[in-house]
Amino acid sequence: MNYKVVSNVPHNIKLQGSIKEGIWPEFMFHDPLANANWLPMFEHYPEYQLTLMQGEEVIGFANAMSCVWEGDFDQLPDQGWDWALTQGIADADKKDSHSLLLGLQISVNPQHLSKGISYLILQEMINLAKQKNLTHIAIPVRPNLKTKYPLTPIDQYVEWKREDGLPLDPWLRVHVRSGGKIIKTCHQAMHVPGTIAEWEEWTGMKFPASGDYIIDGALSPVNMNVEEDRGLYVEPNVWVLYEV
Repeated sequence: MNYKVVSNVPHNIKLQGSIKEGIWPEFMFHDPLANANWLPMFEHYPEYQLTLMQGEEVIGFANAMSCVWEGDFDQLPDQGWDWALTQGIADADKKDSHSLLLGLQISVNPQHLSKGISYLILQEMINLAKQKNLTHIAIPVRPNLKTKYPLTPIDQYVEWKREDGLPLDPWLRVHVRSGGKIIKTCHQAMHVPGTIAEWEEWTGMKFPASGDYIIDGALSPVNMNVEEDRGLYVEPNVWVLYEV
């Protein structure tokens, strides 16, 4: 497939934003840590923000940063996505000591699914790590089929396999086929708080009583506390590691 990679910052933000709304449920755009660190990520790591173009059309994109990592990879934090965002920014002035690329998002234009785009994006991310002399890539993966099984614990879900021994989850399967290794689950990868009214706006649902609710696009139930006027979504992800 003929494509080009764009990493110009203003162009990149605009093009990625043009298709993100068709990929993620609304509540995913309200993680306070993500919102606080997203634009700084583009400022500190412009060359790590990759958009794959076919002509003038976005076919996929990746967002990444890097950080200092000296521990064992089975000690990667349980905060996953939120940790990766904050750690990349915290280590932005230590790039000479970085060894770990943090993959934050890999997305494919819905109009170009099932064309192998995800493999191309992963290869570009691996190439980037090589160019930056980074030894490993760690990605807090959002297993996309988990939305169909929100009541299943992530530790159980990640063990589900197909007959060929590959993960049941399609996105985890892409990573394993690309050379990634599933390291561990991260149970608190993302936190999305909000008032009851905000959650009703984001989801188009009503929450008349306190308790856990199943919401379209969520990997786990969302807890609503009507008495305290708050809802909280804590998303589990899966750490996947690549050796560069």
